[in-house]
Amino acid sequence: MKKKADKRKDAEALRKDVLSAPNMFVAGFEKLTVAQDYELRKTIRGAGGDYTVVKNKIAGKAAEGTPAEKILDKLRGMTSIAFTTGDPVGLAKALTTYARTNPNFKFKAGMVEGRAIEVSSINDLASMPPREEVLAKLLFLINAPAQRLVTAINGVGRNIAVVIDQGVKENKFQA
Repeated sequence: MKKKADKRKDAEALRKDVLSAPNMFVAGFEKLTVAQDYELRKTIRGAGGDYTVVKNKIAGKAAEGTPAEKILDKLRGMTSIAFTTGDPVGLAKALTTYARTNPNFKFKAGMVEGRAIEVSSINDLASMPPREEVLAKLLFLINAPAQRLVTAINGVGRNIAVVIDQGVKENKFQA
């Protein structure tokens, strides 16, 4: 049994993690073997996230007054939290892929960019393209009109040059 001081330290450490990570996914992991847990941790690290197993009451106390209070309050069963300060889509993809192969791993709640999301939204998030791909498409859409404008402006100059060149060849200009 942990001492009260140790529980307080755990709550403070979890509170720091909760405050620093705007993206987190809360899950239950009952009946996972040690090998499955190791594979889960490796998957989460590969996606740029961190993973911790928490006591429900400590998680509730640590989340008081934070945006995560809604999702960490009144938890039941064995609970773990995967969190990241980076791309939530990558972590959601890794976790949903793992959940498909290990039915004992079940989502309880989620938080993306400081807002609580439903469990069904985690699968929707996982089906999105990565952040870098979305940014690349956005930049392409922003850049496309500028490219068309430059092409049109260059076209006018090019057309004038062709007309002048044809006029010179046909001796239309007199000095």
